Amino acid sequence: MESVKKWDIFELTFCVENMSEPVQAGALKAAFHGEKETVEVESFYDGGNVYKVRFMPSYEGHYTYKVETGNYQLNKKSDKYEGEFEVIAADGGNHGPVQVKNSRYLAYADGTIYHSVGTTCYAWLYQTEELQRQTLETLKNSCFNKIRFCIFPKYYEFNENEPQYYPFERGISRGQDEEKAAGKIPITFPQTKEAKDIRDFNFYKPNSAYFKKVDDQIAQLRDLGIEADIILFHPYDKWGFSTMEKACNEQYLQYMVARYSAYHNVWWSMANEYDLMPFTKEEWNYYGRLVRQNDAYGHLCSIHNCMGFFDYTEDWITHCSMQKNTTYEHVEKTEQHLEKYKKPVVWDEIGYEGNVDRGWGNISGQELVRRFWESVLRGGCAGHGETYIHPEDILWWAKGGVLHGDSEPRLKFLKKIWDETPGGCLKAINEEPFDEVISIPVEENKICNWMQTTWCSYELHYFGIGRPAYRILELPEDASYQVEVIDTWNMTITDTGVHSGFTKVELPGQEWMAIRIIKK
Repeated sequence: MESVKKWDIFELTFCVENMSEPVQAGALKAAFHGEKETVEVESFYDGGNVYKVRFMPSYEGHYTYKVETGNYQLNKKSDKYEGEFEVIAADGGNHGPVQVKNSRYLAYADGTIYHSVGTTCYAWLYQTEELQRQTLETLKNSCFNKIRFCIFPKYYEFNENEPQYYPFERGISRGQDEEKAAGKIPITFPQTKEAKDIRDFNFYKPNSAYFKKVDDQIAQLRDLGIEADIILFHPYDKWGFSTMEKACNEQYLQYMVARYSAYHNVWWSMANEYDLMPFTKEEWNYYGRLVRQNDAYGHLCSIHNCMGFFDYTEDWITHCSMQKNTTYEHVEKTEQHLEKYKKPVVWDEIGYEGNVDRGWGNISGQELVRRFWESVLRGGCAGHGETYIHPEDILWWAKGGVLHGDSEPRLKFLKKIWDETPGGCLKAINEEPFDEVISIPVEENKICNWMQTTWCSYELHYFGIGRPAYRILELPEDASYQVEVIDTWNMTITDTGVHSGFTKVELPGQEWMAIRIIKK
């Protein structure tokens, strides 16, 4: 009997004999029955006369399946309408899909806390195979456990090369919404080469050759333990992918869910910078619900902004995918967003380490790391990006490759400290002090004001841009606390010993320092 591991992919392949025009998604339907779940999924077209069904079991044990073919005739010699298989234990590194935990945090399906340290490589799927291999090698040796990227190619500054493959078949122009195209916000940038006018796409026919390559890359990310945050739509487009007809959008989304929802490491991002696209809020809600309704596994799903935040209280949205939309105050408001939306806050774009002309891509590594610390200690998480000028326009944020900046090792250091949190989840205290962020385990509470101070079993005090020469701690006389000085940039932890009562903690008088206090 066939077997598959829990949270892996069980795949069925069928050859349909009597279909004149391929049905991209939903031609066949399959029901999978286990002792603890029944899941119905749809097929997707994979070129020729081949259709596939993918299923991700969430439990161990015996499963059966049955395929509904409708009016379509399968190859009776090779295809089975029904069958059975065993689901065995997952590999040690496979914790299942990431889900929401206690409304504001993230955890894998097996309960393991997930601390997101993401990065962005928008168009890495469209680069040369060698550059894609280099990107995966960089990711393998990094701390990143999530990557944001686009399914459609991107046309923008430092992204002017034509892709080797396109997501739709060429030859006949079909499925363009001319009204949407006319209403699209023009996005201009200083071009370095003449743009090719390529718009002969049939938006009703996904290019299976391209999507087979996407299959491979999402699987490689999965094997590296990296979540694939798939951006379904974006506005940086010259081919017409951002202005397809409603029926094309619907089919495309159903196709994506049918093809990729069985990968346990998939997240859905409805759009990068949704508010630069010619869609109404009602249209975004419709498409978001369409994805969620077709996804049998409930993968995380959100939408990313440019200027204004989306209404993250919408029922189809699982978490807040945010880009900073002010110059000086953004991650500092993490607690307010957590309270307002009652959902995890993921700062996917807080400015990129680099030196490009644009303000979103020329902050220092020190500032990016500071923003990470602020978001994490306030109960959220954040995303990295890198935009250093390169002689061949190979910028990590766009095309991947190798990292040139200083932030990634410091983010790895932060993640190590984050992972050591008792219970796994942090929150900032309600009464925010004047010059520091104080973070404690989510299960505890702390009073900190002019009248009274109480102490938790574990505290992180982060000074950010402050640079005190020392810090006075009025610890309880009847308890002992280990006090450590953390240099978040030089990545050192100095144990100052065990203390009670009045304690003066000596500091180097430089930025980006923190103190960790652990009750003994």
